[in-house]
Amino acid sequence: MYKSLLVFSLAACGLWGQAPGGYGFSVKNIDTTVNPCTDFYQYACGSWMKNNPIPADQSRWGRFDQLQERNRAVLREILEAASKPDAGRDAATRLIGDYYAACMDEKGVEAAGLKPLAEELRRIRDLRNKEQIAAVVAGLHRAGVETMFQFSSGQDFKDSTQVIAQVDQGGLGLPDRDYYLKQDAPSVELRQKYVAHVARILVLAGETAAAAKAEAETVMKIETALAEGSLDLVSRRDPEKVYHRMATSDMVALSPKFAWREYLVASGAPGFTSVNVASPEFVKVLDGAIGRFSLAEWKTYLTWDAVHGAARLLPAAFVKENFDFYGKTLTGAAEMRPRWKRCADFTDAELGEALGKRFVEQTFGAEGKARTLKMVVALEKALGQDLDQLPWMTAETRKQALVKLQAIANKIGYPDQWRDYSSVEIRRDDPVGNTARSEAFEFQRQLDKIGKPVDRLEWEMTPPTVNAYYDPSMNNINFPAGILQPPFYDNAMDDAVNFGGIGMVIGHELTHGFDDQGRQFDAQGNLRDWWTPEDAKEFGARAACISKEYSQFEVAPGAKVNGDLTLGENTADNGGVRVALMALADTIGRGEAPKIDDFTPEQRLFLSFAQVWCGNEREEALRLQVKTNPHAPGKQRVNGVVQNMPEFQKAFSCQAGQPMVSANACRVW
Repeated sequence: MYKSLLVFSLAACGLWGQAPGGYGFSVKNIDTTVNPCTDFYQYACGSWMKNNPIPADQSRWGRFDQLQERNRAVLREILEAASKPDAGRDAATRLIGDYYAACMDEKGVEAAGLKPLAEELRRIRDLRNKEQIAAVVAGLHRAGVETMFQFSSGQDFKDSTQVIAQVDQGGLGLPDRDYYLKQDAPSVELRQKYVAHVARILVLAGETAAAAKAEAETVMKIETALAEGSLDLVSRRDPEKVYHRMATSDMVALSPKFAWREYLVASGAPGFTSVNVASPEFVKVLDGAIGRFSLAEWKTYLTWDAVHGAARLLPAAFVKENFDFYGKTLTGAAEMRPRWKRCADFTDAELGEALGKRFVEQTFGAEGKARTLKMVVALEKALGQDLDQLPWMTAETRKQALVKLQAIANKIGYPDQWRDYSSVEIRRDDPVGNTARSEAFEFQRQLDKIGKPVDRLEWEMTPPTVNAYYDPSMNNINFPAGILQPPFYDNAMDDAVNFGGIGMVIGHELTHGFDDQGRQFDAQGNLRDWWTPEDAKEFGARAACISKEYSQFEVAPGAKVNGDLTLGENTADNGGVRVALMALADTIGRGEAPKIDDFTPEQRLFLSFAQVWCGNEREEALRLQVKTNPHAPGKQRVNGVVQNMPEFQKAFSCQAGQPMVSANACRVW
């Protein structure tokens, strides 16, 4: 499903003891053989890492994943109960239950084969000219198939009260455009493996081996052409580079070979006269590709996308081949996850608020909102104090920053108004069709927003999600119920542990409003420069320090963190921990507090922060992450923060020259 261009996410009982099942904060996770001033991450997490190897069906295993598995187990109970064909089920229970039952019906899936895709594949085969491609692409988009480009709605960056149409780059099967363009040996080898994967899928779809081999090369040629016109990930972090509002007629002029009128009618879009074309260069390149490649070649590309888009729900041979490339080759996972886990995730993705409502009823409740809101207030106060005391910011910019902070809205746990899925047709014998119809519902829901006022109560994540996010156009922070549990928040724990966990998460999301992207939006969520030139220059220098620092971190031989790609998250981590520490001091007072487990409150806060990020990752997953993910791996996130903080060095008596004491410490907030 198409998401907002700029949404910044985080990623994921006895007295003073471990949470039930060993999921919470514990001094038992510490590796006491390591000096905290040498490698704080290893010190805080070493024993946890030793005792929690990566499961065979995972590419990484960390505290986020551990909590998500617990949430997933709750979803399984809900879904298995809901899937029992009971005439007394309410409409929402029937929807999620029948979707899950259809997904779990392996015999039915095998018997159906490719029949669920027959109509889509026929429409592609029946194309008679390139003008007809547009309507076929619209049909694929409505079914949730990512092909050619992306079309949806989005908040107008410069009028945050309104929703406008939005066209963006897309159509790639590999994780990012650089996978097509780099000429180093590993990139060339991966492309060869991808082409072989495409060919094997096409053979499963009925092609001969020889024809599939040639067609896979065609897919690679078309996707490479689209990649050549795509913006790189670092450029896409700049909101000015992905905002190009223009008349619809001007967009059509960028790519006259694509039948936009036919596409818009077939997509179900309302009438509109202006659109944000996130990447005009991509639309021009798309036009060139339509002229360059033959109708037969486009049929091949569209056929691949149609089959690939449904592969996860097709017979076992398709699922296995899909996993072998996207799971094993790209991320290093050794085994496929059990079917129930995949089906629970698919239900959450397609009918998330219907399922999420049941999840919240079992796990969260109103008291959870109240506890979290109390901490949010404390963190907002601390960030306000931080902004008020910054020596490098002038009074004019400071005043605007404080206005923006006061305007940030807080959304906790779950939506106030649950989404109505009653128009979605779900059948117990049609998993592919169920997904296509659910995707069509969401696609149309997004298009129906065009030309209408923004709904500021809407959520971008489902309630069971172990994550949180800040939305700069909405100027709000969002904390799904899924993350508001141990190790992030635990009622049985002291304030220091909770401020190091969920307090840091809250501070992180608040700080996103003032990172290199978020700072470009004002209190109302409009893309507007509210900084004096002097302050903007000072901010840039401080941000450059963080980018340079993190770019030195090597996660695997020859693979380093991309400091520019991860700049926003790294800035938010550094600011989040600092304001969490300030909020803790305000909460417990600044006098000497008693130790717990022989650790001071400040030490426990830093340990709690680090233990949230404890994890093990396969090398393939690490290499993929530093190429495509705006978040640095956990070890670099933890050590990168503490080496910049005199407060940490004081808490653990670190000395100049030790690894966790940066000679050139960076600080933005």
